[in-house]
Amino acid sequence: MQKKKPSILPLVLVLLIGLAFAANTIKRINSVSVAEAKNKTKWQLKLEKGQIPISFWSRYLPKVTRKEYSKAIKKYSIFQKNNPNVQVSPVTSQVASKKYTLHQNISTTFFWIGEQSDAENGYIPNSTSAWDEKWADHFGGVDDPNSRNGYSPAAFTPKENPFYFALPYNDFDGNGKRKGSAAQIIPWASEKTWSANESICKNRWIKITKGNKSAYAQWEDVGPMLEDDSAYVFGTTTPASTNNNHAGLDVSPGVRDYLGLDGMDTSDWQFVDANDVPDGPWKQIVTTSNVYWR
Repeated sequence: MQKKKPSILPLVLVLLIGLAFAANTIKRINSVSVAEAKNKTKWQLKLEKGQIPISFWSRYLPKVTRKEYSKAIKKYSIFQKNNPNVQVSPVTSQVASKKYTLHQNISTTFFWIGEQSDAENGYIPNSTSAWDEKWADHFGGVDDPNSRNGYSPAAFTPKENPFYFALPYNDFDGNGKRKGSAAQIIPWASEKTWSANESICKNRWIKITKGNKSAYAQWEDVGPMLEDDSAYVFGTTTPASTNNNHAGLDVSPGVRDYLGLDGMDTSDWQFVDANDVPDGPWKQIVTTSNVYWR
C-alpha cells in the first residue's frame, strides 16, 4: 500500500502566522520610534546632531527650548576650555531619562560628627571629614546620637544640616588634588566650572527610602571604609566594601531617627538635584560650606 505524503499546509500556515506577527512587531517598534522622534524639539535634535554630551542638557528634558539649547552649548564650550584633556561621551536620551541610579537594599550604618575612632568605624575619627578639617567646629559641636532635640543634637542648634551622609567616593586624591577621572564619572560634573578647592560631591543631595518613608540628606563625608568606589556610587555594582554586609551608606542620627533605622539596617537611595528636594526638616538648615583644609 502506498504511503500518503504529509500535507505541507500546516507548515505554510505556521510560516504565514509567524511572518504576520513579525510584521506587526516591527510596525509597533517603528511607531514607538516615530513617536519618540516627534516628541523631540528641533533644539534637542540639534544638540544630538552636534554630539553635545547629554549630561549638559538632560535637566531640560523632555522639551528642550531654544534658550536651553543656548545654555547647553555655552556650558559645554566653557567645560571644554577648562578641561581640554577630558572627553565626555554623548549618550542617548533614553539613558538620560533615568538620570540617577536607584540603589536598592543597601546595607546602611550610621555615624555622627564628633564620633570617636574605634574598631567599629575603622579607627577613623569623625571630628573631621574628608572635605572639612574642622567639621565639628563648623557644625557647632558633637552631633550626639543619644541626646536629641527632634532631629538635631539637644545641646545646641547646629550651624549645618543635621541630615547628612557619607558615600565611599572622594573626588580628591590623598594629596588634595582633584582626581582626573572625576569630571568623567560624576554625572553632574558638567553643570558648572569647579574651582580647584571646590568639591563636586560635597553638599550634594540624595533621597533615602525605608519602607514607605523617605528622607533627604546632603553629602558631607566619605565612607563607609572606602573612598574610591565609583562603580557603586555612580554605577550599578554592589558596594566593594565587605564590612557590615557590604555597607554602602552611612547616615546621620537625624536621618536614622526620621526613618526609624536600626544601628545597621538597609535602605534604598538615589541622587537628586537640589531643586527636586521637597520641604522637610532637612531644609531647615542647608549646608553651603565647601572644602576647608588648613
